[in-house]
Amino acid sequence: MSEKIVFSKGSFFHGTKADLKIGDLIVTGKKKNYNDNRKSQYVYFAGTLDAATWGAELAEGEGKERIYVVEPTGDFEDDPNVTDKKFPGNPTKSYRSKHPLKIVAEVIKWEGHSPEILNNMLENLKKLSEQGIKAID
Repeated sequence: MSEKIVFSKGSFFHGTKADLKIGDLIVTGKKKNYNDNRKSQYVYFAGTLDAATWGAELAEGEGKERIYVVEPTGDFEDDPNVTDKKFPGNPTKSYRSKHPLKIVAEVIKWEGHSPEILNNMLENLKKLSEQGIKAID
């Protein structure tokens, strides 16, 4: 029988295609999930499952889309890529940190966005990329 995990207010999530395990650390200095081969100076995470779902769905690569429950190990701040540019006040609860995130669980059952919504987002990101705008840092 599997253990049911109930997310509490304040839970943090990280969406990716990386196959990680409970106890692993998500650290800076790795290839970014999006756009190019630059190394990430931050680790990104969110306080909403929807924001993490976008992270999993938009991550590059062939791996399975995954969402992990994570625990920050140090200070973090609002993600300026989202909050300053798109959603003032941080309603998406998107954050970044230079400190590792510890994986404490994997969200097994979650629902992705509809194909229409996902394709619309991918088209918008493609248009921005063609204009030289790195919409997802």
